[in-house]
Amino acid sequence: MTDTSDRSSTGQDGSPGTATMLKGPTGAGTSPETRGKTTIADGVVVKIAGMAAREVPGIHNLGAGMARAFGAVRERVPGADTSGVGRGVKVEVGERQAALDIDVVVEYGYPIVDVAAEVRVNVISAVERMTGLEVIEVNLVIDDVNLPDDEDDTEPAEGRVQ
Repeated sequence: MTDTSDRSSTGQDGSPGTATMLKGPTGAGTSPETRGKTTIADGVVVKIAGMAAREVPGIHNLGAGMARAFGAVRERVPGADTSGVGRGVKVEVGERQAALDIDVVVEYGYPIVDVAAEVRVNVISAVERMTGLEVIEVNLVIDDVNLPDDEDDTEPAEGRVQ
């Protein structure tokens, strides 16, 4: 380690400059998190929460009926964003906190209370770990239960009369 406590400098013309006292790297004494501002967009939190919720066993899909229907139409449009990761997720993001509302479809046979608890744990863990935001609540709406004989809940149901 070199001694940086008393260094003098010279001006461009060779004349003696002013003595400077260096106590370490520039900005020493201030923590890195106070040297600027980080803003996390709502869409970032939506995607993280959507991915985390989908990872939970027993989750069939996210989004209420209309959101899933619009998602199915959007997938057929060339060039449209078809990821649908954030479908069914709504967030409010503040400077240090976030609140989330998630609409889910649960697979038949899974205990809804257990699936909901696991979704909360997974979403809170992922959002807090990846963003540093404190998640103050995750509200779930169980919009539907996917039955084993349901072919595809995104397709419109055919009527009985043809």
